Amino acid sequence: MDAPAESYQQGFHRRWGHLRRARVRALAWLLDAPDLLDADDPQWAGRIATIGPVGLDVADWLARLDFDPAPLDAALGGKIYTRLGLYAEKLMAVYYQEQGRLVAHGLQVRASPNDTIGEFDFLLEDGAEALEHIEFATKFYLLDGEGGQQFDALVGPNLADSLGIKMRKVFERQLSLGAHPAAQALLPRPVSRARALVKGWLFYPAGSWPDMRGIAAGHCRGFWCSLDEIDGLAGEEFLMLPRLQWLAPFKAASATWMLSRAQLHAELSAQFETSSTPVLVSSVRYTPGTIEEVERGFIVPNDWRERAAARRMVKAV
Repeated sequence: MDAPAESYQQGFHRRWGHLRRARVRALAWLLDAPDLLDADDPQWAGRIATIGPVGLDVADWLARLDFDPAPLDAALGGKIYTRLGLYAEKLMAVYYQEQGRLVAHGLQVRASPNDTIGEFDFLLEDGAEALEHIEFATKFYLLDGEGGQQFDALVGPNLADSLGIKMRKVFERQLSLGAHPAAQALLPRPVSRARALVKGWLFYPAGSWPDMRGIAAGHCRGFWCSLDEIDGLAGEEFLMLPRLQWLAPFKAASATWMLSRAQLHAELSAQFETSSTPVLVSSVRYTPGTIEEVERGFIVPNDWRERAAARRMVKAV
């Protein structure tokens, strides 16, 4: 019998288990994680960027940052990040700067002081005569199994957006920013190409997933279930992951905030009394000297499916 396929978490721990610092591990995940979208699918018309395999030079650089994080800490600054997307962008800016390609990060384009047209996530060197525009996103979506069209059925935990909404915005508005006259007047060189780089995790009910055109086959994935369904979860100890721990599979020397299944249920029950926000949970295991993530998933309030159905009704009107 064939050995079971290695999970993404197992592979990440094998490749990057020597990295101890959360920020360095998050950066390693951004560079190493499979893309969320299949760059070769014709529907993306060649407008999906990919970083490609992490080479030995980048792996050595990450190891040096883990040993001495001062350059990374200085680049991130003293800001306390609350937005995961901004945190991920700053980490990617450090990488592009290290590669010698970064021309600008977060460059706003304004038609007037009070009229912002848009913002370039990254402008990178693309030869002596031109720039490349990279629109960067790190997204976490749950498959609403009754949601119809595939990309619109991949919805944010709070039901405020979907992969379909995000990609329409990227393709119809954000990637065309370099053609706007206000942008052209601002840029030192023209934008030769504009592509989207999309990382993230997709979460599926009961941990199963359909084949979806345009989605990378090896993307990072997890499960989602309602609070009443957590007795069916594998594992015996769990962590409720803070937002800035959502990128890389969790690893630490210790975690005083581990919960048993009963404790997890009690914590979530209390939290859902005042908040409808789903919670990302990691099941963990002990290895010598460390605690490692085995799998992850969103636990949603028991009425999440009904609220997802109500969202579909509103969109259908």
